[in-house]
Amino acid sequence: MPTQTMSATVRRSWAADLDTQTLYELLRLRIDVFVVEQACAYGELDGRDLEPRARHYWLSANGQPASMLGCVRLLKEPDGGYRIGRLCVARAVRGRGLGRRLLQAVLAEVGDRSCVLDAQEHLADLYRGFGFEPSGPAYDWDGVVHLPMRRPGR
Repeated sequence: MPTQTMSATVRRSWAADLDTQTLYELLRLRIDVFVVEQACAYGELDGRDLEPRARHYWLSANGQPASMLGCVRLLKEPDGGYRIGRLCVARAVRGRGLGRRLLQAVLAEVGDRSCVLDAQEHLADLYRGFGFEPSGPAYDWDGVVHLPMRRPGR
């Protein structure tokens, strides 16, 4: 598969400002990747997508939600820190730098503040490249090994 970066623009929205179609496509992509592709029957809808301080980022071809290529969610935690989660890229366009672009957009907003995430273990090096380090032991989440990681504030 080619490794060139695709020319899609990263879009961002507060949860309350998401239109119905965009929210639907974000959730559909996440379910396609995390539930169907990875064969993990778990509650992908965790109740946090519509929190007032939740932000969603996505890439789509031609700016159309129906052509969702990748997405990620940024949560503001009660302690004031940030949590990145649900980063995924559609199988057909992986290896083209889209996950990195989504991470760059999220971390630009996080700025110098601390941030945590739970990485699928095979992607830990991707996150290390953005300054994240393991913050605890690996654990199994519905058959997929995850590693808690933290990027300290600067």
